[in-house]
Amino acid sequence: MEKKDILKREADGWMASPAGESRVPLERKKIAIVGVGLIGGSLALQLHEKKISSKLTGVEINEFHAQKALELELVDEILPIDDAIQQSEVIILATPVDNLVTLLPHVLNKITNQIVIDLGSTKSQLIEAVKDHPKRSRYVAAHPMWGTEYSGPQAAVKGAFEKVAVVICNARDSDTDALEWTKKMFGKIGMRLLEMEARAHDLHAAYVSHISHITSFALANTVLEKEREEEAIFELASAGFESTVRLAKSNPAMWVPIFMQNRENVLDVLNEHITQLKKFKSCLEKENYDYLLELIEHANKIRGIIR
Repeated sequence: MEKKDILKREADGWMASPAGESRVPLERKKIAIVGVGLIGGSLALQLHEKKISSKLTGVEINEFHAQKALELELVDEILPIDDAIQQSEVIILATPVDNLVTLLPHVLNKITNQIVIDLGSTKSQLIEAVKDHPKRSRYVAAHPMWGTEYSGPQAAVKGAFEKVAVVICNARDSDTDALEWTKKMFGKIGMRLLEMEARAHDLHAAYVSHISHITSFALANTVLEKEREEEAIFELASAGFESTVRLAKSNPAMWVPIFMQNRENVLDVLNEHITQLKKFKSCLEKENYDYLLELIEHANKIRGIIR
């Protein structure tokens, strides 16, 4: 089956629920967040504000980040991971995806009946790594479709996840109680729930997120290569340029592992993107401005999808 067919089939099969708080009471739990950076820190703010956590423990190997997370009161304390697992009812993993592949099995090895949630941007490789684990059913695979170009606990944003989609992958493989608590948690912080298979998620993510970052990185490198005078870039930069190249400021330690894990899908969409760029290049080379107009008018149809 062609990838575009998978994309359409899975898109048609999305299960979604509206954004906003669930009316069903949510049991407060002792929660550990492993990786108190942009995503983990922003979630911590929401867990505090919405009174979802009765105690919030951070796990952070970066000493500066650990200290900053405490100073900003994102977490109540910082503990080593095994201690945090032992005293928590929910463990949320918010580290780069390359780390998750070894971290998730370790956490599942240590739990009794706790809920484990990851927030990684790719899912297929991670889910494959624990598919036969005896505690697999205590794990819920999730991806909040939100982020900024900044990193670290100081980048945490209040209200970051409100009215934002969160994808839960392979939900049928998670225990009902773990899945339902996770859904209620995301609902209480105002997120819109989607469910899909991991393979479809990674394909969609390549189209709506990963290619955007590659394009931004490439554009930034293009400008830096052609425009040696940094002051000229600053003086002439328009709002359009700034919004397009904003993602180029993103942390490479986060994005290289994402591209590695989603390599096949990223290459697929990157090839299509290159094809589109060649069409624009050809129009200008051949002075075919009628076709150039058609290309731009076709692109304008995105208005009906993104408002």
